[in-house]
Amino acid sequence: MDKEEPSNPSAIPPSSDEIAATLYRISALIGRVTDTHRASHEILRAIAEHLGCDAAILALVDPDTGILRVEHFINYPADLAGADIPSGVGLTGWVALHRTPLLVPDVQHDPRDIPVRPQTRAAIVHPLEIDGHLHGVFSFEKDQPDAFHHHDLEATSTLVAEAAHTLRELWRHRHLQRQASQFEILSNIAQELSSKLEADELLRAVTRHTLRLADCALATIQLHTPATRTLHLSAAHPADAFPATSTSPQSPPWPLEETLAGSAVTTRKQLEFTNLGQPDFADLHDIPRLPALQSVLLTPLIDGDHVIGVLSVFTDHPHRFSNDERRLLRALANIASVALQNARLYQRVFQTEETLRQNERLTTLGLLAAEIAHETRNPLTVIRLLFGALNLEFPPDDPRRNDVEVIREKLDQLESFVSRVLSVAKAPESMHTRVALDDIIRETCQLLRLKLKQAHIHLHYQPSPTPLAVDCNKGQIQQVLLNLLLNAINAMPEGGHISISTSAIHSSDDTTACIDITDTGPGIPEQYRDRIFDSFLSARADHSGTGLGLSISRRIMRNHHGDIQIVATGPKGTTMRISMPAAH
Repeated sequence: MDKEEPSNPSAIPPSSDEIAATLYRISALIGRVTDTHRASHEILRAIAEHLGCDAAILALVDPDTGILRVEHFINYPADLAGADIPSGVGLTGWVALHRTPLLVPDVQHDPRDIPVRPQTRAAIVHPLEIDGHLHGVFSFEKDQPDAFHHHDLEATSTLVAEAAHTLRELWRHRHLQRQASQFEILSNIAQELSSKLEADELLRAVTRHTLRLADCALATIQLHTPATRTLHLSAAHPADAFPATSTSPQSPPWPLEETLAGSAVTTRKQLEFTNLGQPDFADLHDIPRLPALQSVLLTPLIDGDHVIGVLSVFTDHPHRFSNDERRLLRALANIASVALQNARLYQRVFQTEETLRQNERLTTLGLLAAEIAHETRNPLTVIRLLFGALNLEFPPDDPRRNDVEVIREKLDQLESFVSRVLSVAKAPESMHTRVALDDIIRETCQLLRLKLKQAHIHLHYQPSPTPLAVDCNKGQIQQVLLNLLLNAINAMPEGGHISISTSAIHSSDDTTACIDITDTGPGIPEQYRDRIFDSFLSARADHSGTGLGLSISRRIMRNHHGDIQIVATGPKGTTMRISMPAAH
């Protein structure tokens, strides 16, 4: 007797080869597809075709709201896309709530069903769980009642498990790619921020990069002033989110208690807020009056034990910031904090250098006075001698007798004044100390490191193999060295190289310590070479110099029993030498 054929073909369990083929179709997506959205749709179609479905739906859980939302479907109207499914409502909502698969022979007889597609009669509804968390719900449908059987449910569970594995791997791969991309962006941001020495420009760059890195609608930075317990809006991107006056340095700061960011300053923690449109946030200064903004993550900028500011990231949709996003923004805040402190330190260095330059100008003024006094003394002495040799004697009643006395008195006053100036200007021997030549050079170069960087000049220092020391007024020798280095920098407006080397010249009587400074500038013009140490001579093209630097520098060196001279000069550069007795 022949075996009776089943009246319903779907009652026949699928062969293992058919299941294996569908499993392979799903798993092969890992190497073929990188977009999880596309992969989810292909998984839905693969399982639906395996089961011979007339329609199918895949609803996924929104990670920000936790709401189940229709993302993919087959044989449903296009307006179903994005429809929300409340938890516990309908067959799909029931499965999402209980995380239990359902086989419904006839949905018309199941009170839990809410008809969306009138033709549907039989359904298999199955949860999609990944690592113990509900990620979505599959709904597979046929237009005939009793069209699904228990073996279909078992096959669905097997295929959904493979789908979960595939999606997990795709999400993990995408996550790793995104992390690598974010790490690269962070690295580039760190390099860029480290080069910015102006605080306002730095903060604007941080907010601009935050938008790129965090995919948000608005980023702001507020700086904290602990003494007044206030926050000042220092940067925002896009800038038009606040009135232009808000980010002005002249704009009044906001008290901590009148800002949302103040809570991050007080707690020193990363804080998240949603539903910014609620009345509770209406009176806070740092919440822009933009109805589109929904959520914010506040990240404090911390330097040691102090909160120096707050980085605020706003989204234009309800959003729960993931742990990865939080870590990313903490890293960015740390980079910004270090860069900001670096910029502030540079600003202090600039201020210190300006103070040093002012002090140098005062010193130069004093030396200039000494130069003038020295140059005045010789002709004054000649005038005094010649006047005395005239033997101008007039009778007591002659008015010229009184004139002669006045001239003699004024000459005495001038000589006394010149002597006092020279006495004050001359460095007393008590100010001379024994100093390592290497220390003088390194400290002077340290003062110029920012100027060298700005001028694109590379400095190379080659100390003598044998340590050299000199007895000198350290400040004056530093001024001479500083003057020569500044001259070298000014000679190379397009950048170049400066080399400093020290050496010792030995003779039978003593040892001379030498410092050679070589630049790659165009050299000293020939017409000035013989008069380069004369007062009031400048070879600068812009005539911005007074010509006093080298003249005064030579006088300082000669007061130290040394000298300054041109070793070589030409189109490829100039070498100047400072020499003075080495200390024994």
